[in-house]
Amino acid sequence: MTMLQRVSALLRGERPVFRKLELHVAHGCNLSCESCSHYSNHAHAGTVSLEEADRWMGLWSRRVSVTRFSLLGGEPSIHPQLPGFVGLVRRHWPRAHIEIVSNGFFLHRHPSLPAILAADPDARLVVSVHHDSEDYRERLKPVFELLEGWQRNHKLRLEIRPSDKNWTRRYEGFGNAMLPFEDRDTRASWEICPARHCKQLHDGQIWKCAPLAYLPMQNAKYRLSEKWDPYLAYRPLEPGCSEAELQAFAALEDEDACGMCPAKQRFSNCLTLCVVPRTG
Repeated sequence: MTMLQRVSALLRGERPVFRKLELHVAHGCNLSCESCSHYSNHAHAGTVSLEEADRWMGLWSRRVSVTRFSLLGGEPSIHPQLPGFVGLVRRHWPRAHIEIVSNGFFLHRHPSLPAILAADPDARLVVSVHHDSEDYRERLKPVFELLEGWQRNHKLRLEIRPSDKNWTRRYEGFGNAMLPFEDRDTRASWEICPARHCKQLHDGQIWKCAPLAYLPMQNAKYRLSEKWDPYLAYRPLEPGCSEAELQAFAALEDEDACGMCPAKQRFSNCLTLCVVPRTG
């Protein structure tokens, strides 16, 4: 969108449209995949309550339109009240596509989930597959059997997503040795970014992407190198922003913060560093 188009939209009072808005319902994950863009391989913990999520959504649902709202993590099925988030999103964004993105291993904890998803004509479950090894596929068998039953009994809308096929690095190293990339081509970084349209709803603010949204959490745990300071200085969109600031944020593509990520695709072998859980 050009500056003229942004001004015209502002004058017409149009809500900006986010292609995708994501919410971590749980920060922890039962898997540990190399260079996870949400830092879920770093043993973070904690969940967002339904009440807190309701408040965050209420700050924005009258100001922005959302094409797709994703409930994820971490691993969202860790949250004991996961099914309740579907109706919460639907109340705030009646026309949004809703999806839950899960690795599948703890879905059996939510027997009410398939009926809730099936009752919503525009909601689906996405199961993300992180291995193609024989051992991992064997451990997924109970998950797929559960999903087959859900589909058979509830006509559940389901997508199986082979995430291991296009897993790329977002940073180098791990923990306090983690470092940003220094390719110095923010436009190229933005253009190849798989999350360039994945805004995050976190702490009541809207963030450009997951690597920026959860970087302060990562820094609090690991005291990252000073090389991360320019990216930790990033400021998300505040609920009290002006309409002009909101329109500008929605239209912004590459910016200095994009420099933390690579300017060319660096594929990561997440298969070797994934911890496969017990399903019980």
